[in-house]
Amino acid sequence: MMDRRRFLHSATGFAAAFRSDSPAHAQVAASAAGNRSPQEIAQDEDFWFQVRHAFTVDRNLINLANGAVSPAPKVVTDADSRYQQMENQAPGYYMWRILDPGLETVRRRLAQMFGCDPEEIAITRNACESLETVQLGLDLKRGDEVITTNQDYPRMITTWQQRERRDGIVLKQLKFPVPPPSLEFLAKLIEGAITPRTRVIHICHMTNRTGQIFPVRDICRMGRERGIEVIVDGAHSFAQFAFRHADIDCDYFGASLHKWLCAPIGTGVLYVRRSKIPAIWPLMGAVPELKNDIRKFEQIGTHPASHRLAITEAIDFHESIGAERKAARFRYLRRRWSDRLRRHPKVRILNSDDPAQSCAIGFISVEGADAIHLSDQLWAKERILISPVVTPGEYQGLRVMPSVYTTLEEIDTFATAMTRLIG
Repeated sequence: MMDRRRFLHSATGFAAAFRSDSPAHAQVAASAAGNRSPQEIAQDEDFWFQVRHAFTVDRNLINLANGAVSPAPKVVTDADSRYQQMENQAPGYYMWRILDPGLETVRRRLAQMFGCDPEEIAITRNACESLETVQLGLDLKRGDEVITTNQDYPRMITTWQQRERRDGIVLKQLKFPVPPPSLEFLAKLIEGAITPRTRVIHICHMTNRTGQIFPVRDICRMGRERGIEVIVDGAHSFAQFAFRHADIDCDYFGASLHKWLCAPIGTGVLYVRRSKIPAIWPLMGAVPELKNDIRKFEQIGTHPASHRLAITEAIDFHESIGAERKAARFRYLRRRWSDRLRRHPKVRILNSDDPAQSCAIGFISVEGADAIHLSDQLWAKERILISPVVTPGEYQGLRVMPSVYTTLEEIDTFATAMTRLIG
């Protein structure tokens, strides 16, 4: 824990850091943390006290479903509101002439965060729009095979199934145990399914079910060596833990920004390697002159500028905390409840404890218990909001997803409530 002098310095720093008019809050927050390791910061409640007071969330419920849609900090909602009020004065002028050019700053900041060329970043409304742009934009022929898993996001599977019906492609959904024995096991699972007809591998960087991280770089490399397109679903990895493009070396990557980045609801990002842009058809029509331009994927008609421009504040907020500190905190919170509950004979923890394979998302399965009933009971008795997940014939349980504003008391309340419900 901090001594009084360090706490006051930290509190002063964070007060400045999270003001909406502070242009240098990332640097202020980082200096307040000192030279301590992310693991030390993860257990420093004084540090996280300041972070959670940047949010205006309802403290009369416990939100452990943050991976679906996360609240944004006040600095982000204030910016969103400010831009919205401006564009509403005269949308044809303020929205298109004044605000829209700011999108290029958002593009540059997202590119800096991901570690790529800004000309490879499109700003979308969510991960589904980003990924479906590539899924529906690739030229595929009857009989071409697409490899994915049965634990990929349902909407992405639905999109491939539509291409099966419409275009005659073949979708292969692979099963794997949770947690899997190793990252190497997952890479070999994908490699073993490849045939001469395989044209696409669609894989989650981190699954939305148990939070399993995949060996994406190895899978991208095996695909590239064989001329196979690899699409990476980064909806849950982006801003949950630290990585950059060079760490995964993918050609296509899509993510929602209203999850772990805490950007406004309805914001997303699509990365397409520059050499791949010309071959991908946009989701909505674009003029031929945009064939080689990443902006062809943003031609969606009239939409507000406010949500997108506030992304910059979300990036600043994320960097104020620090990606490594954020991930360490998430792992600390996950271990706090899972270490306590795993001792119960009816409990199975279905996420890996290997830091290379997991981060914020934890998954608890209770023998003989219906996951939906458990989540209903947690809400009715404790006002704990949590997501039940059912994979028919394989497993079911609760997906536990805290945020940077989650308190230890909330985590302990969840563990106590689960103990009581299990019996």
